[in-house]
Amino acid sequence: MRLVLLSDTHLPVRAKRLPDQLWAAIEAADVVFHAGDWVGLELLDELEARSRRLIACWGNNDGNELRARLPEVARVTLDDVRFAVVHETGQAAGRERRMDAEYPDVDVLVFGHSHIPWHTTTPRGMRLLNPGSPTDRRRQPHGTYMTASIASGALRDLELHAVPPRVGS
Repeated sequence: MRLVLLSDTHLPVRAKRLPDQLWAAIEAADVVFHAGDWVGLELLDELEARSRRLIACWGNNDGNELRARLPEVARVTLDDVRFAVVHETGQAAGRERRMDAEYPDVDVLVFGHSHIPWHTTTPRGMRLLNPGSPTDRRRQPHGTYMTASIASGALRDLELHAVPPRVGS
């Protein structure tokens, strides 16, 4: 099962559309995760139309229309791997122990907010994944998203992808 993880797209404020490279990955994926800060409804509609399956939550920059359609925390089990998707996890210091306490029944927590890619494992073995932002790199050298796969009840092949700089947007 092929996965795409993204967050903090901020469309149409930070860009007019997602990069073609990311759309190709989305269309090839079995499941797409979005960890909030969509800003506009148009991307949600387009991802629902172009994804085989979308698991998503709202973020702090998302208004009432997005919050009406998306949960604060989305949960799904795929091939015995328990996922949660949430926008914010608080400061980086102490994140692993806090998330172990807040999500004791989760194997993989996908989150966003910082626009900074993150991949760690908590003391109890939960994977914490922040794919960064494909459209607003902030202090990062480039925009990013992640891909992974699930096989035999385990997350595998995790990869962070750089997004080429946009021309014109």
